[in-house]
Amino acid sequence: MELWLSAICIIVLALLIDRFVGEVPNAIHPLRWMGNILYFLDRHIKRTSKHATRFKGFLSYLLVAFLFLFASLLLSALSRHFLGEIVWIVVTAFLFKINFAIFSFRHHVIPIQRDLDNNDLEAAAAKTQMIVSRKTAGMDAEHIASSCTETISENLVDSVVSPTLFFGLLGLPGAIMFRCANLMDAMWGYLNEKYGNLGFFPAKFDDVLGFIGARVSIVFVTIAAFILRMDWRAVIPMAREGKDLTPSPNSAWSMVACAAALGIRMEKAGVYVMGKGEMPTVGDITRCYHLVELTSIIFIICVTLPLYAFIGIDIQLFFEGLIIKFGGMIL
Repeated sequence: MELWLSAICIIVLALLIDRFVGEVPNAIHPLRWMGNILYFLDRHIKRTSKHATRFKGFLSYLLVAFLFLFASLLLSALSRHFLGEIVWIVVTAFLFKINFAIFSFRHHVIPIQRDLDNNDLEAAAAKTQMIVSRKTAGMDAEHIASSCTETISENLVDSVVSPTLFFGLLGLPGAIMFRCANLMDAMWGYLNEKYGNLGFFPAKFDDVLGFIGARVSIVFVTIAAFILRMDWRAVIPMAREGKDLTPSPNSAWSMVACAAALGIRMEKAGVYVMGKGEMPTVGDITRCYHLVELTSIIFIICVTLPLYAFIGIDIQLFFEGLIIKFGGMIL
């Protein structure tokens, strides 16, 4: 089979897995294993001087990235070498899917929407707490809905655009490189005494890796908003205007873009206000995940697929070949 055709099969299959199978159980999810390794490192790394602790954070990233990159490439290389191309396509699609998520957020927010429809704010706030870092107890319905639309739109970049962009450019090594930095930033990227130095490298590296994806995402939000008959004209001007509303240099781009397209105002009390419309309703949560899902699919078809077909798949096969060659030398 031609490589470009294999690339199409891998990406289409990964999208189908994401839509109809979803996430693997948390207990056996590789990202959970990655998190467990980070918890272990966190407990055993001694915080010394600023520069020494930052260097330990850098080495921690290299260790985690190497472990998961080696395991993923070993699995894909062995499947291609011993089981054939069809099995390799399935394995690669599964490994790719682990690094991105398009449809998972609707499964998180639909139960919240049901609680809001039933006026059970306490239950809705408790479920919302599972998908955001802010305190949600006592929130009103509008701010719960806003929290949902914010996390959905923010994760457009972290969960879809950036990991699939690097998959297109570098194959599995690229997706894993980004996912490790992003997860370590989520766990260690707090500007406090405990993590300010240890998480310095992962946080900065995550900012660097997400730079292009965050800014490119607004173009694809515009296209999706046009197709869905939302306010597509407002997306790019408002995203540029509101790009500095969050401490992260990347987070606000997709959030403001989605708020503009939806014609709503997203508000994190005391921190930021995005958009110029009314606060979101339960229905706006549905409109938001439909917008983000369509944006994601358009991006993967228009950007990830051609990049992977002509660049990323060759780079991935190069590294798989190195692993097979290294294994042959040992044996």
